[in-house]
Amino acid sequence: MMKLQDIRKNQDLINAIDWDMTPEEAVRLYLEWGNNWAHGNYVIRSKDDVTHYFVVNTWEPTPKIYLIRRNSEDAEELAEIDLPANLKERFLESIGYNKGVYSIEGEVKNWLQEQLYDA
Repeated sequence: MMKLQDIRKNQDLINAIDWDMTPEEAVRLYLEWGNNWAHGNYVIRSKDDVTHYFVVNTWEPTPKIYLIRRNSEDAEELAEIDLPANLKERFLESIGYNKGVYSIEGEVKNWLQEQLYDA
């Protein structure tokens, strides 16, 4: 599995990241793609349609950021990134220390973009 430094070296992958994709939207688009009205947005037509997006997974004791590659058949974790300690505690507090898979937003998103674009 890739780490942050591996993503930094892959400009094509960085360019493919959809920073606005959420886990919920990915499920709606890719798993329920035959049952959804497009709402003027991206439409999934086949298993060849793919998106890359980040999530924060808090199911394990230490939350991790994952880069996901999703199509209508599969979701593959491409990279695993540790949250810095200062962000980890604030993120967990912001979600009430609940377990789950969360969108990248706020200071976590800003930190990750700085790591990828300013490195």
